[in-house]
Amino acid sequence: MPDQRADRQASHVTTDRTQTSRHRSMKLRLAVATAIGLASGLFCWFLMNRFHQDAADFRWAIYAAQRLLLRQNPYDTPLEQYPLTAAVLALPFVRLQPEVAAGLFYGIGSGLLAFGLTRHGYVRLLIFLAYPYWACIITAQWSPIVAASAFFPLLLPVTMAKPQVGLPVFLTHINRRGIIACAVLGILSLVLMPKWPLLWLGQMGHYQHFTPLLVLPGPLLLLAMLRYRDRDAVLLFLSAVAPQRWFYDSFTLWLIPKTRRSILATVAFSWVVGIWRWYHTPSTMQQVGFWSVLGFYIPMLVVVLIRARRDSLATSETRYRPDLQNEDR
Repeated sequence: MPDQRADRQASHVTTDRTQTSRHRSMKLRLAVATAIGLASGLFCWFLMNRFHQDAADFRWAIYAAQRLLLRQNPYDTPLEQYPLTAAVLALPFVRLQPEVAAGLFYGIGSGLLAFGLTRHGYVRLLIFLAYPYWACIITAQWSPIVAASAFFPLLLPVTMAKPQVGLPVFLTHINRRGIIACAVLGILSLVLMPKWPLLWLGQMGHYQHFTPLLVLPGPLLLLAMLRYRDRDAVLLFLSAVAPQRWFYDSFTLWLIPKTRRSILATVAFSWVVGIWRWYHTPSTMQQVGFWSVLGFYIPMLVVVLIRARRDSLATSETRYRPDLQNEDR
């Protein structure tokens, strides 16, 4: 009996310590995510003010939301190329000053992404060093919050705001709750404006873009499908076949690297593009595509293929060494 009581007490102590550790970990994650969200949001707000950018790219979602509230056609200008789902998501920001709206939007996206990334440690926060993230912050882009939706099913509807960036994330992180949330947003947008899909599709002729797979050396990205069972490989391939406009659209690729070495390597390659962009203005979409493929996509392909080889070698070693199998058991 005394031994049983001692075992119960030891079990309770272990459980309490585990719960306390988890609580502290959650508080630290929240603190880190809040700090990143505040810092990125304030910096975005500063950039909008400093360079008189209004709300930069986010202005078009706000514009569509304003037109929606006035019961007017958001697609009365060829410059409006966002689906109405983006306008619905931008409704909470319409009463704010444009610069404040952009900063708040970007800060929320960055904070949520940081919180998701820290679920299994803090190494993956290094993706915030990637050049596309800083290309995003200058123009208040959707890519960070789209990347964050990979960690939170109820956030997946944001992938509908910019489908060419969001669809690869949605298809590789799809689940029941995410589907329901997306269906609710889609139905709501159709209730507000039943004909918007046709009006939006009519705008596509004005969308300047490149397709990574079709820009040399883009065809090499087909090699990613050698690992078609790997979600990251599928994400890379789907992103490669989606139309894109600028360097910021590639930020969601940084969901692929998981280790410190792979993240830092891909970040370093990304800044080759960033440095080139500092001294050059691309003259064509093909030029943007070439540098995006060379600096973002090919390094991600190498990460996927090296990971595949490492996993294959580990499996073979376990198969031919019984001592390792025993250790695993």
